[in-house]
Amino acid sequence: MTVKTTAALAAGLVAGLLSGSALAQEFVPAVVFDMGGKFDKSFNEAAYNGAERFKKETGIQYREFEVTNESQREQALRNLARRNVGIIVSVGFTQQSAVQAVAPEFKDLKFTIIDAVVDAPNVNSILFKEEEGSFLVGVAAALSSKTDKVGFIGGMDIPLIRAFGCGYAQGAKYVKQNVEYIGNMTGTTPAAWRDPAKGGELAQSQFDRGVDVIFAAAGGTGDGVIRAAKDKSKFAIGVDSNQNHVAPGTVLTSMVKRVDLAVYNSFKSAQDKSWKSGTQVLGLKEEGVGYALDDNNKSVFTDAIKAKVEAAKADIIGGKINVVDYRKTNSCPVS
Repeated sequence: MTVKTTAALAAGLVAGLLSGSALAQEFVPAVVFDMGGKFDKSFNEAAYNGAERFKKETGIQYREFEVTNESQREQALRNLARRNVGIIVSVGFTQQSAVQAVAPEFKDLKFTIIDAVVDAPNVNSILFKEEEGSFLVGVAAALSSKTDKVGFIGGMDIPLIRAFGCGYAQGAKYVKQNVEYIGNMTGTTPAAWRDPAKGGELAQSQFDRGVDVIFAAAGGTGDGVIRAAKDKSKFAIGVDSNQNHVAPGTVLTSMVKRVDLAVYNSFKSAQDKSWKSGTQVLGLKEEGVGYALDDNNKSVFTDAIKAKVEAAKADIIGGKINVVDYRKTNSCPVS
């Protein structure tokens, strides 16, 4: 074998290794977090956890962007799309118009949007039956209340958040018809997701009216609700992510919305080429929503409460209980 031949073979081997390495890193996913920040301990953080799980399991780094004002959404999507990512997951209904505008410009790129529907051949829309998970924590709230008064504090006043509150009220009334439901919304702009001071004020007002369990579906604003509940030795219920650890013994449970799973599955399916466009709706049956039980709340979430909640869960999945979705009727059957 000549020196030239040996050199050529060595060069070819190096080129092959480099090519293989490049191919291994060819797929790069991306996620755009909505306003409130990826560490909001709630909705965005659930998405972050899903992206981190993918990175940990595959070793593949992902690109990300945190929206801090509404004008950034389209720009963020376009910038990521131009960086040769394999998929972009947009977290939150407020990114609907941005995805609608940008997806047609990059027809070969996959987009997933959570909590909104975009009808396009390269978009997967993922929705959740929040009312079903909220029904379960409503059952737990009513059974845990000593005053028969349960509260709800929502973030931005939109149909999605009213669906949380309505499902919660239905669950509470299902096990205690005489329970009183008191609900408040934090505001009408995206700032309502990140106002823990206002959350604490609203919680204090509800506690003054006799409420002793509050479900907060308000993003970072919910931190204020949990703190107020802890100060008053009352119960709070977390949302989206498992927030039981935030204040063990104070957080009765959390209505878990598997945004983490939606992000992880989107990344994974795009990587293995099983990703499909269209709309998915995830409820109790699909394990898209639920409630959290762990060491942090096992002392307050009793076996008797768990049995009632599990029975309600089975009846919802089996069709014996129909939980009304506020978004479909624009009204709630209980209040």
